[in-house]
Amino acid sequence: MYTVRPIPNSNRSSPMPPRTTPRRLADELADAAAAYQASVVIPHCPQCSNSCCRLDPLVLELEWKQVRTFWRIEEPRATFDRRLATGQGPQEIRAANGLYYAHGKPCPAFNEATASCSVYGQPIKPAGCSDFPVYEDGGVIVADLRCEAVDRKALTAWIAQALGEGFRVAWSADPEFPFLITISLKKAKRST
Repeated sequence: MYTVRPIPNSNRSSPMPPRTTPRRLADELADAAAAYQASVVIPHCPQCSNSCCRLDPLVLELEWKQVRTFWRIEEPRATFDRRLATGQGPQEIRAANGLYYAHGKPCPAFNEATASCSVYGQPIKPAGCSDFPVYEDGGVIVADLRCEAVDRKALTAWIAQALGEGFRVAWSADPEFPFLITISLKKAKRST
């Protein structure tokens, strides 16, 4: 079980300025999700028993530069794409809509022995690696409970603390994929 820790650089003793736009609220949710990732999820990664870097539960969206770098491909993209289309490329990669999707084998940037990433903190790191398992999407937070570091109760408490009074945090599970939860905010009812 993970405990809720104070949000870094947070000063909740002073009232928050009013949220005037949904975008501002979405930005605050994104900040809260990133803070949860940094404080709870990332520190857990080295001892994780089922690292998402193994790409079993996760499909990783990649650009050509990332594929070329991670899989150490020296041939031109057109040649690689032809090989991939004929089943001669890495079996864990699929091409679609100008992007590549990897799934089923560990990411080549992941070192199993040290449980570390060789591209962590670098611009070439895929966005999906930074987003998984908690991220803001369209004004809500999406969390993937397949990550053992994510605790629904602790995460909802974290979000409630981050956004302060004035909001009630609600969650729901996706009916088809119950391990995916959506955390949304509702304006708190004022007591009279």
